[in-house]
Amino acid sequence: MTEPGAERPAAGLAGALSGMVATVVALLRTRLELATVELEEERERIKVMLVLIVVATMFACFTLVAVSVWVVVWLWDSHPLAAVAGVAIFHALIAAGAVLALKQQVQGHGRPFAATLAELERDSEALRRKP
Repeated sequence: MTEPGAERPAAGLAGALSGMVATVVALLRTRLELATVELEEERERIKVMLVLIVVATMFACFTLVAVSVWVVVWLWDSHPLAAVAGVAIFHALIAAGAVLALKQQVQGHGRPFAATLAELERDSEALRRKP
């Protein structure tokens, strides 16, 4: 016959391991849910940005062509080469400004999944600190 105290540590160890596994699974589930939410938010943000980029680009091109033709026609009799050069320089400045604005947009938003990565890093550090 075994002593009742001899069985208790085994059950306690199994219970502790079971509790740890349940905690790890819950932690991973929470992190996966966070990553999923961030992925959905990022996808929606990108969709909206793409639609706005396409609409803005189309109408900006229509406007730019109309204004460019108007300027060249207006100045054709007096300064034809200057009119074409001025329109070309203006187009180049707009393109440079758009590239700079896009660069700021990309840099200003931050890393995708930053919250998930931060939580995973905190989890990793917490696990390293525990003996």
